[in-house]
Amino acid sequence: MGRPWESMIRRVVPYVPGEQPCGNRLIKLNTNENPYPPAPGVSRALREMDPETFRKYPDPAANMLTEALASRYHVGKDQVFVGVGSDDVIGMAFLTFFNSEKPVLFPDISYSFYPVWAQLFGIPYQTPKLDLDFRIRKEDYRQENGGVIFPNPNAPTGLAMDLEEVEEIIRDNQDVVVIIDEAYVDFGAQSALPLVSKYENLLVVQTFSKSRSMAGMRIGYGIGHPDLIRALNDVKYSYNSYTMNMPSIILGTEAVKDDSYFYQTLEKIKKTREETKIWMKELGFSFPDSQANFLFATHSQVKAEVIFEALKQEQIYVRYFKKPRLDNSLRITIGTDEEMAALRGFLETFLN
Repeated sequence: MGRPWESMIRRVVPYVPGEQPCGNRLIKLNTNENPYPPAPGVSRALREMDPETFRKYPDPAANMLTEALASRYHVGKDQVFVGVGSDDVIGMAFLTFFNSEKPVLFPDISYSFYPVWAQLFGIPYQTPKLDLDFRIRKEDYRQENGGVIFPNPNAPTGLAMDLEEVEEIIRDNQDVVVIIDEAYVDFGAQSALPLVSKYENLLVVQTFSKSRSMAGMRIGYGIGHPDLIRALNDVKYSYNSYTMNMPSIILGTEAVKDDSYFYQTLEKIKKTREETKIWMKELGFSFPDSQANFLFATHSQVKAEVIFEALKQEQIYVRYFKKPRLDNSLRITIGTDEEMAALRGFLETFLN
């Protein structure tokens, strides 16, 4: 007869994160992590951290980190919401803001966690198709909807929209909450943060996982109108008051303080990315003009899955998506110059 309680289990198709291989000699270019260490102040604070603090609950409002972010981005403290990675922030935003019977809109090729959250929370959604060049069509977001979310730059393509185009979508949707997911914005795109003071329905979400080299600490944040932040906190405190741990608050605060190191690291990654574009084209690859810390590359003759498996045999890991429109491309994170040289060396041999 089966087990009656099984009929009450919520069934969802989960998000599948990038592979986390183990080993000392591998080259990991599959999850868009920053190849450089966090700011020196983070290491110093980690050494000086008193374990005694761990026996107490962390500040549920994460005031130290919230204040640092508010100061860094010249907004009010009541305009900042922090969470356990930008995934936590966006998931909380889905739960808080997308409660209409109308569908939420996000691109058909985008961050693959969006449909997972929608299904998990029972939110109707539609996915307007990117055009043939993998670009968002602004006119697709002029239809009636219950909310809008899209990344800028988009993933896994790395393509960025101009701020004017982003604003056009916000301007056309002022009766719903619009979320701009800026996980990769620091690598070359224009942030929508200047628009927060203009549009009360705008939430801009960023993360420490990419440009600030702290994926392992899980820190994300949203910036928006105080009423949006207040609503997010109401839902958070109704779900889990102590979402951010003490080390994340302390170390995240230190990371925000060091702008000099932050920009220095960004420039190194952007320089390597542009150099990689040149030799990848010479090897027969094509890709959208990424403004993120990765390339979405297709080879003119060799199938992506074949290259993916060959790289894996050599302990070089990139991301392969076995999905329509994506299954002949590889998403390749920009690593250090040494890592990219190793990738180049293998590809030159393999492809020839």
